[in-house]
Amino acid sequence: RVCISIIYLSIPVRNVCFPCTGLQSVTASVMAVYVDHRTEAPDSVASPSHIAWHPLHPLLAVASISTASGGCVDIYLEQGEHVSDAHVERSFQVASLSWHPSRPILAAGWETGEVVILNKQEKEHHAVPPNHNAKITVLNWSTNGTCLVSGDRHGVLVLWRMDQRGRVQGPALLKQECGKCLSHCVFRPPPPGEDFVQLAKAAVGGDEKALDMFNWRKAGTGTPLKMGLQEGLSFFITLTDGSVHYVSEKGKTRHVLSTDSLVQKLLFMEERDVLVVITENLQLSLHAITLEGEAEELMKVKLSGKIGHSADIILIDHSLVVTALGETVIRFWDLDRDENYVLSPDVEFGFEGGECINCVSYCSAKGLLAAGTNKGRIAMWRKAAGSDQSIRALEGKEKWKLQAPTELEGNVIQIKWGSRKNLLAVNNISSVVILSEQAMSSHFHQQVAVVQVSPNLFNVTFFSTGTTHSLRVDMNVNGVFATKDAVVFWNGKQVTVFECSGDTFRSAGSFLCDSPVLSVHGENLYTVEPYRVQVRTWQGTVKQLLVFSEAEGNPCLLDVCGNFLAVGTDLAHFKIFDLSRREAKVHCNSKNFSELFPGLGGIASVKCNANGNKVSILVSKADGKIDSKICFYDVEMDKVTLFDFKAEQGNGREKLSSGQGIDNRSAVDYPELHSHIPACHFWDQSEPRLFVCEAILETGLQYPDQKKKQTESTMDVWIISFFSTEEHGLLLQDSFPLPSSYQVLLGIEVPHYYFAKKPGEAEKGQAESGSIKVSQMVARRPMRDFIGLGDCDKTTRDAMLNFSFYLTAGDMDEAFKSIKLIKSEAVWESMARMCVKTQRLDVAKICLGNMGHARGAKALREAEQEPEQEARVAVLAIQLGMLEDAERLYKACKRYDLLNKFYQASNQWQKAIETAEAHDRVHLRTTYYNYAKHLEASGEHSLALAHYEKSDTHRFEVPRMLSEDLQALENYVNKMKDKSLWKWWAQYLESQSDMESALKYYALAQDYFSLVRVHCFQGNIQKAAEIANETGNWAASYHLARQYESQDEIKQAVHFYTRAQAFNNAIRLCKENNLDDQLMNLALLSSPEDMIEAACYYEEKGEQMDRAVMLYHKAGHFSKALELAFATQQFGALQLIAEDLDEHSDPALLARCSDFFIEHAQYEKAMELLLTAKKYHEALQLCLKQNLTITEEMAEKMTVSKDSKDLSEESRRELLEQIADCCVRQGNYHMATKKYTQAGNKLKAMRALLKSGDTEKIVFFAGVSRQREIYIMAANYLQSLDWCKDPEIMKNIISFYTKGRALDLLAGFYDACAQVEIDEYQNYEKAQGALTEAYKCLSKAKTRSPLEQESKLALLQSKMTLIKRFVHARRVYSEDPKEAVRQCELLLAEQDFDNAIRHGDVLGFLVEHYVQVEDFHMAYRYLEEMQKRVPPMSLSYYVTQQTIEAVHRGVGIPVSQTLVPEEIRHSSVENKEVEEEVADEVEDP
Repeated sequence: RVCISIIYLSIPVRNVCFPCTGLQSVTASVMAVYVDHRTEAPDSVASPSHIAWHPLHPLLAVASISTASGGCVDIYLEQGEHVSDAHVERSFQVASLSWHPSRPILAAGWETGEVVILNKQEKEHHAVPPNHNAKITVLNWSTNGTCLVSGDRHGVLVLWRMDQRGRVQGPALLKQECGKCLSHCVFRPPPPGEDFVQLAKAAVGGDEKALDMFNWRKAGTGTPLKMGLQEGLSFFITLTDGSVHYVSEKGKTRHVLSTDSLVQKLLFMEERDVLVVITENLQLSLHAITLEGEAEELMKVKLSGKIGHSADIILIDHSLVVTALGETVIRFWDLDRDENYVLSPDVEFGFEGGECINCVSYCSAKGLLAAGTNKGRIAMWRKAAGSDQSIRALEGKEKWKLQAPTELEGNVIQIKWGSRKNLLAVNNISSVVILSEQAMSSHFHQQVAVVQVSPNLFNVTFFSTGTTHSLRVDMNVNGVFATKDAVVFWNGKQVTVFECSGDTFRSAGSFLCDSPVLSVHGENLYTVEPYRVQVRTWQGTVKQLLVFSEAEGNPCLLDVCGNFLAVGTDLAHFKIFDLSRREAKVHCNSKNFSELFPGLGGIASVKCNANGNKVSILVSKADGKIDSKICFYDVEMDKVTLFDFKAEQGNGREKLSSGQGIDNRSAVDYPELHSHIPACHFWDQSEPRLFVCEAILETGLQYPDQKKKQTESTMDVWIISFFSTEEHGLLLQDSFPLPSSYQVLLGIEVPHYYFAKKPGEAEKGQAESGSIKVSQMVARRPMRDFIGLGDCDKTTRDAMLNFSFYLTAGDMDEAFKSIKLIKSEAVWESMARMCVKTQRLDVAKICLGNMGHARGAKALREAEQEPEQEARVAVLAIQLGMLEDAERLYKACKRYDLLNKFYQASNQWQKAIETAEAHDRVHLRTTYYNYAKHLEASGEHSLALAHYEKSDTHRFEVPRMLSEDLQALENYVNKMKDKSLWKWWAQYLESQSDMESALKYYALAQDYFSLVRVHCFQGNIQKAAEIANETGNWAASYHLARQYESQDEIKQAVHFYTRAQAFNNAIRLCKENNLDDQLMNLALLSSPEDMIEAACYYEEKGEQMDRAVMLYHKAGHFSKALELAFATQQFGALQLIAEDLDEHSDPALLARCSDFFIEHAQYEKAMELLLTAKKYHEALQLCLKQNLTITEEMAEKMTVSKDSKDLSEESRRELLEQIADCCVRQGNYHMATKKYTQAGNKLKAMRALLKSGDTEKIVFFAGVSRQREIYIMAANYLQSLDWCKDPEIMKNIISFYTKGRALDLLAGFYDACAQVEIDEYQNYEKAQGALTEAYKCLSKAKTRSPLEQESKLALLQSKMTLIKRFVHARRVYSEDPKEAVRQCELLLAEQDFDNAIRHGDVLGFLVEHYVQVEDFHMAYRYLEEMQKRVPPMSLSYYVTQQTIEAVHRGVGIPVSQTLVPEEIRHSSVENKEVEEEVADEVEDP
């Protein structure tokens, strides 16, 4: 039920404001109305003719026609107040007006040629010296206001220099007679000088060049600094003959260009130095202007529109020409894009059909294009907001959005934006109205919403009863506050209270009060004055004063929530009062915002929650703009928290200085919220945890990520809700973009958000779930978790709120407990939807059960087989209708197969195909096929055909689809040139008895069987035979053979059966017709069964038995073939058969064949058959008996594997040893070794290997055998080699004896090594070392005879002692020769001397000594001793020939012939024998 009542008050209304002072600059562009102020014109003014705004100051000049048929000029302020000192009146009319560019000085030109200067600031008038005697048609100030140019109808042009008060200085700078009426003038801006501000900043920053430019004393700094703009005195003028002239700064006039009609508009584009000329017949031309003022035509175009009407033409955004020609549209010409478009008022917005637009004006600061109509309405279009790139991407008229109109009266003939305050002046012939944009007032509290509809009309909605009231207030309203009992308006001077009484409002009080802000609680009003908050009654009586100190500042911000009042001051302090008692008490002492949040600015807005223990603050920066941070203060915990929308955006913003206990939160995880700032914020009236704010896109900032192309889905305004608790801190609960039909957030009260709606726009989201339309201007939207619940009771509301809180905190168990007792299906559905977000499928199952959603429960159970969690959750999302979430989840887990199916099921075929092509190619053809079936069902056969082709199913599906349209089908078949389609079409034609056409298409399809079949059907068997022979097609040949057989042409039938590979039929005919020769060839080509059948045929006939044997053999029937071969004594055939016998053949058959070959002395073949039959012993006996060499292949065949079940392990080893014994007899030692090894007898294997003499394999075998005996055998063998010259062999000998633990043998080897060192190299030192090792080994050895071991050790010890003495003697010889000689002589006297040391070595040492000391007699004596003990041939081995000759010379005895025996001079053979004898003696002295 909606009840509307209207109340009229007698107080005049002029403007309205948003109640929250700190946020006016933020929200003004979001939710605003236009307030009109009619100019307070003097009584003598009749009809305004010209209006002109000052470019900077809010001053409007109006030229009017007076009632006495004269004219006057007046100046008005922004609210239409008349400036009485600025009134100028004459008996003639005003022709033109022109404001000074910066000072409040106005020039007015009259129709008599008089020019008057009005100085508003100095309140004085000055007349320009008379130079004109005709109507002033041109009146313009220069760009910097130092000069004024005036021109009249007779063509007189004068340029004056003006002082700062608007007075003429000296004579005219220029005076020219142009001869024609002057119509337009435009100054050419001078080239800009140095940017003084930027240079000053650079100089302060230390830039040397900038400092030099400011240092006038410093020489050589180049050109002097140009301060600000230069004086630009060059300008363009137009004459009524269509010519354009250029007047330079030196006063020279030059003709620039001519047009074919009167110039209607002259514009100059500063950025490109281009002059824009628009003539009376709408011819537009662009001209590039050089520095000298010459013009070059760039473009010429004819604008469309009505000619003959006064045109209003403007240039906006540097390149867009806008024209109003008295038509129903505004025309645009884009000079950059070279395109045009039109805008027209929409009847749905309240405009009348055929309403004409007379004038236009553009406000670049607001992006608003205003147009005045002949019906007294102001149409406005707002330019699209966003980055320059995104705006440029929009097409023409898409850049402009029509706003709600402002309705005035009369016919609007002039409209102008002006001043820094962006005011709009409207001339409607009878009066001038000033429109100012002001923020719309709105407020929501205690289920009551008040929204301003128009300047003096308010919409009041009571959500508790569902009623809506219209309240008209005639006062200057700055703010409004609504409660369930009253609505309060104020304007900074007066407060008016309306009491709600049923369906009507009753004035409950009105009093004067200069408080800029106001709040209401119960029957108390709260207003502010310096350092105090006043508690008043509705009638204005002050009941209590809440005092603030000077340090705390003046209260300027008020907010009531629940029973608590939050107060903010201009010195950034805030305090909270408890209002629950009769008098307000301090709940939270004054807090200094600057101390709590160091480094931030002031307080823009302060709010508290329903419990008074949480405070939220919006921050005001130094420039007055709102900061991106929301500050939270916990009263009880004295803890502060920050939420920053721009955290970690990398834009170099100043970081918050570190404060004690500041908890920093940011929107870094919510990229859609980046670059936003909070606009307004609210706490829930009853739920202390719930906080909501509206965030808008901050203008004027460009971040790197914003340079990317913005999509249409980018939202400028977001609604964000939080839970704020002591335990969990600040939790972001929900965020969503502001719906397009809503204007601004009014507040929150569980379970709804409350919004003011855009005026004049239909509710777009009305049909959406949860969006409840209450009235025209106010709407409420359920919170996310309350969708579908409607107006639930308090228990359900509290349970759902707790559920939402725990869900936000991530505690699913507590969230589930909160709602488990609720029976509402909508609640469980909401819980299930949350399970999609949290991916809690266990909870989702319970929710679906409580919802009774059987289909969903079944789908969820079936989805459990999917391995990915996201894929299972996506199934739940689909069942709940959350298709976007399902799509996102499938993409997240990369289950593109399921995503493809999802797209197909949801009829998103294009996405399905794109997904299949990019990610799910395995199902690409299936997707094409399903899409084709969909298109066919939709009747789109051409598209279906294309997708059947892509799915490669067109050969069947297309003929089926086009079966009703045979002509289209035939065209498709001919077009595709596909064999399968040709064959299908041929079969169809054959079914229609069109044989000729069928033959044609069968030939195209290369279906030779069908061709032969049709030709045979037509009786053309010869043609069929040609086709079958040419192509060799089996099916065709078989069909033709059947035809010939039916006609008893046996040979032809056999031929074509053979070509068709149907040999059984060919054999059958050969047998029936005794074609034996052909039968044999066919049987050999056919299957084994046919071969056996043919063999039986030959056997039964008793002739050509060799063919029968061969066929049995080829068919694999060996027993029958052998039996027949034995029976017919076909030995050649037996030989062939035996070659094909293998281990799978019958053993008896193998034995029989082997006996046959033995009988015929073919032992190798018999051997092979015995081995094949696994008669290993018989085969071995045959080898021994016939002395057959066992090859490696034969040996391998006789070797039975360990896994074989034919022989036991013992028999297998015995067989292997027999094979090895046989190999040894035949001298094949390597094979014998291998077989002995396989038999496990490594000793025999080693013996066989030793017989082979292969040292490398012996060493390897010993190494891998790891047996003591084998090690010893290998070492003994290696000792028989020339181990002295091969260190590797010596190393192996030592290693093998060591591994074989034969230390006695190793000792003997070391002893032999010592002897070799003595005999071969005379190296007694190494011999001593070898003997030492021999002693060590022998002492460790465990021999059978300890006595023998002791004697060997004693012998070794004796040897070692003697050698040690000799080595010592040789070593000390260089130091003490006598001692060395004495030791050697003592050695010669030892008994066992010969066992250890050779006599020749000792005696030779002594001889050499005495020769050196030249004791030749002693040398000779020892030489004689040597001759006795050493064989003559070995003498030179111990003593050189030179030494022998030296001894003989020393004693004077000639060299005896005995010292040079005759044998030395014998042949080389004899020499060799002597050397061997000497070697034998050395080895056995």
